[in-house]
Order: sequence, then structure tokens, then C-alpha cells
Amino acid sequence: MKRYLCIWAMGFLWLPTLLPAGEADVLKVDVRKIGKQTYQFSVTIEHKDTGWDHYADKWDIVGADGTIFGTRTLYHPHVNEQPFTRDLSGVDIPAGVHKVTVRAHDSVHKYGGKEMAIDLD
Repeated sequence: MKRYLCIWAMGFLWLPTLLPAGEADVLKVDVRKIGKQTYQFSVTIEHKDTGWDHYADKWDIVGADGTIFGTRTLYHPHVNEQPFTRDLSGVDIPAGVHKVTVRAHDSVHKYGGKEMAIDLD
């Protein structure tokens, strides 16, 4: 009986590492206008990165018509740094665009996690 209990306990402890990481979620976005039509975005992402096989690998700033105004590529997993925040400066957004969406992407699920709509006015 003790042997089975020990095996069960070991399996239970490893369970979180075996669960899928799910999709990458945008938790927070700070935007600062740094020029007439130029912005700096500071974006906080959460994703249960498991390593190089499954991690949040970028985030985008997207217009209502699907135009991508900026992409911040994430070049490595953030297994022990969750959630994490990264910046993107020099994002040019044309006059007349008053709202954008920030979406995250991961190496397995692609897009699909929580997005955040941002008013630029």
C-alpha cells in the first residue's frame, strides 16, 4: 500500500508540468504617445511556458481592419518569469486610427488567448 501511495504522490507532484500550457494572455497594456503618430507600448503577457517546445513567442498591435502596426518578437521561453512585461517603441499608427487590439501568440496554439482593446485618444 505504501508503495502505491508513493507512486501516486510522485505522479501528483509532476502533474502541473504535464498539463498543457494553454494560450498566451494579454494582462495589461500601457501606451505612451512619443510623437505625432508614434507610440510606445508596454505589454504584460502570461503564459505557462514549458520550454522551447511551448512558449509565448510574440505579441502584436492590430487595427480594426487587421493591419498589424507592430510586433514584439520574444526570442526565448519565460518559464520562471510569469507574468512578464516587454516594451515596443516607435510604433507608427496612422491618424484616424483611434483603437487597436493587443494580442499574444504562442508557439503551439498561435493566437486565441485574452486580447486587450486599447483606445489611443
